[in-house]
Amino acid sequence: MSETTAARTHVIGLDPPVPRTHADELATRVFFVSESIEDFALVPSEAGIGAVRVTVRDGADPGDLARKLRYVVANDVLGQRRAEPKVVWRGTASGPPARDVFGDLLRRGAAWEAGEGQIGVGEPVLSLMDRLDARIRSLAVAEFGAVEHRYPTLIPTAAMRRCGYFQSFPQLMMFVSRLHGDVDAYRGFLGEIADGGDPAEALRSRAGGADHCLPPTMCFHTYHRFADAPLPGGALTVTSRGKSFRYEARYRRSLERLWDFTIREVVLLGPRARVLADRRRLMERAWDLMDELGLGGRCEVANDPFFADAGTAERVWSQHLLELKYELRLPLDAERDVAVCSFNFHDRFFGESFGIGAEEGGEEGAVHTSCAGFGLERLAYAFLCRHGAEPSAWPAGVRKAIEW
Repeated sequence: MSETTAARTHVIGLDPPVPRTHADELATRVFFVSESIEDFALVPSEAGIGAVRVTVRDGADPGDLARKLRYVVANDVLGQRRAEPKVVWRGTASGPPARDVFGDLLRRGAAWEAGEGQIGVGEPVLSLMDRLDARIRSLAVAEFGAVEHRYPTLIPTAAMRRCGYFQSFPQLMMFVSRLHGDVDAYRGFLGEIADGGDPAEALRSRAGGADHCLPPTMCFHTYHRFADAPLPGGALTVTSRGKSFRYEARYRRSLERLWDFTIREVVLLGPRARVLADRRRLMERAWDLMDELGLGGRCEVANDPFFADAGTAERVWSQHLLELKYELRLPLDAERDVAVCSFNFHDRFFGESFGIGAEEGGEEGAVHTSCAGFGLERLAYAFLCRHGAEPSAWPAGVRKAIEW
């Protein structure tokens, strides 16, 4: 099944090979195949990607690993129909070429690594995030009459289940548990860890149910908030800011991909024509802001990272074909960029899933929805990669645009 090339390295052949056009899709999934994978490289062949070289922990079964990887390749990757991303906007950059400034931020003490995928930030990152957020919030309020909500961090597991998120993105979810509310559970837990026991093992036998999740993005709070009732006024724009959480299996050493991150969300609910028109206008206002800040970049048709579902390939193609999702991508250096915002149209999916009805006298059935989520750490990081980590060196027009 696999050829062992070193003590902990295995080359897993792919038959048929993965086309080169699908290499990025394959790369985004390899770490999710098994937690035993510590590193990997795609191995090219004349016909495409002919194998994957994986470095694994001692004790990993190479045959079982090959089975899992080949399942993901067959189910999630080979069936996808790929096309060049349709670009709907290209930005105007000002200042020097973008360069990765994470090392600068570490040296200044403006960022520090608390753990894998966990980065703490200080000035100027903190204030920059707040000021960029203020621009987006004021845009949503002034242009779209958005009302602001502040949500708790946790969201009920039942809310995520009713929209099918577990079936589409099981790899990203994190669940919250706790000790059973019982004195024997508390005493047993304390006794086991006092003797050097593993807290995780001690918790497993004494934990309550996973009734709550860490939200993967903020918009689910809004759908949960208006569930099982007609939408007030028949149309509404809601904005919120909060923490979101996604388990990504491996994280880059920077602010571009985090375990927990901050999102400014704008959710549009109402009739189809209005929601689509407002999504387009919101995209255009976001592009104007990027030009004002001189960040460059582009906005293109994209897809979500569906994983291990029977319909993955068709769902990805549908998103591309119907242009249900756009991503705003900004450069970090000459070779890398990052998605700082996505603009999504869900048709009636979330309206139906959460029972959000149209107001009497309007469209029949559930409302249509769209959402835009701006990742504030990523946006601030892309800004700093373009303009540098020293605020006094930023262009005067950029400083004015964020009232610095």
